[in-house]
Amino acid sequence: MNKLEDFNPSNNSLEGKVILITGAGSGIGRALSIKFSQMGANLILLSRDLGKLENVYEEIIKEGHKEPLIHSMDFENPVEENFLVVKEAIEEKYGKLDGLLNNAGFLGDKSPLDQYKYSLWKKVFNINVDSTFLLTKALMPLLKNSDMGSIIFTSSGVGKKGKAYWGAYAISKFATEGMMQVFADELENTSNLRINCVNPGAVRTKMREAAYPAEDPNSNPPPEQILNLYIFLMSDESKEINGQSINAQ
Repeated sequence: MNKLEDFNPSNNSLEGKVILITGAGSGIGRALSIKFSQMGANLILLSRDLGKLENVYEEIIKEGHKEPLIHSMDFENPVEENFLVVKEAIEEKYGKLDGLLNNAGFLGDKSPLDQYKYSLWKKVFNINVDSTFLLTKALMPLLKNSDMGSIIFTSSGVGKKGKAYWGAYAISKFATEGMMQVFADELENTSNLRINCVNPGAVRTKMREAAYPAEDPNSNPPPEQILNLYIFLMSDESKEINGQSINAQ
């Protein structure tokens, strides 16, 4: 089985897998952290906001699931050595990493590109591109230690077809798509890894509200309703899916 439409996740679909999630404190990252823990995963949760991570940690523990590792990480000012610290902590505890979900992201401003502030451009790229690259690079040896590893990058519709006023965010998502494709092509025949992109689409999150302030948030599904694709790509059922950019809805 390697088709999403045939996938029926169970409570042990991710049993024993070691998975790292960025942007785990809120939105889709938070929902996936809770869901993955319910399916038996050992989690490493990263976010800028330690308080939000602690809330997710407490909910996972309250439900009786495996204790996650939580780590506050500054993606806005990436330093390569800081990502290696995360790698070393995972290596010491688990010796491998089965899944990496690059979920953290920053919208920036919606404005004409020729008026875009360079300082904000750099912030968007530091969070959406540079930190994603540095984390993936740092964790690659552990991912290669997995019998069947999966990396998920977070894409967007505006990262596939340019859209006016989406500025640095859109261009950063084009870069993300490219990063996924290069990693997928390089590793397809030399490792057990599969690398794909997910476009979550319109979801009821703070980022969506910031991007579409006039939109009724209730017109979009909550994060909990769009998780099946992520579960599928992290599970062994997706072992033949590589180098794809897939819409979650």
